[in-house]
Amino acid sequence: MAGYVALKPDTEPQTSSNAAVQDGPGPSGGPAEPSDAPRTGPTLSVTTPEGYGYGLGAARTGTAGKPLSRSTAAPSGTAYAYAEYVLTNNQQQPVLLDFPADLFLPLKYVPSAARQRCMPQPGVPKDMCTLPNHSQVIARLNGSAAPIVQDGDALMPPGASYLVRIATDLPVDPRVGEEIRLYVWNARFTSDRRGIEVPLP
Repeated sequence: MAGYVALKPDTEPQTSSNAAVQDGPGPSGGPAEPSDAPRTGPTLSVTTPEGYGYGLGAARTGTAGKPLSRSTAAPSGTAYAYAEYVLTNNQQQPVLLDFPADLFLPLKYVPSAARQRCMPQPGVPKDMCTLPNHSQVIARLNGSAAPIVQDGDALMPPGASYLVRIATDLPVDPRVGEEIRLYVWNARFTSDRRGIEVPLP
């Protein structure tokens, strides 16, 4: 049983195999605080072979010296690339807190010493690649409850929405800015492992 993806347009703005930090801390290391949802691009819906269903809406991209609580300070003249997206459990039952989206950036912004670690992916433009990265819940949206811990796994409550930030583990050229993109390509979420873009607003 393969996963599938579908895009649906946002008729109105949303409102109030990367590794994961699944306990929900904010970027400074504290608990993820409640927040209104940001404006996103069209929602991408994905389903896993186990039947978990998620909605993803890309919000913004950028660079920062310490984008996640686990990040070390970037060396002078560099920064970490990051992107933020809204992750929603679109089912009426708890689902595994998983992070389907991966961050891609043009290879020209990757330092030469790290280029061998920047992996291309079918379905993604040939000049783009993904570096090792981590994802972290940075806000609970629209009154969503915190993740549920069950048998050591973190689960999203029914209908919960979180703001997720994904950031590179390796520093890059800070000029990458708006050229960062989000794609879903892992076989758990796509049937052919071809990258499918999560469009920005």
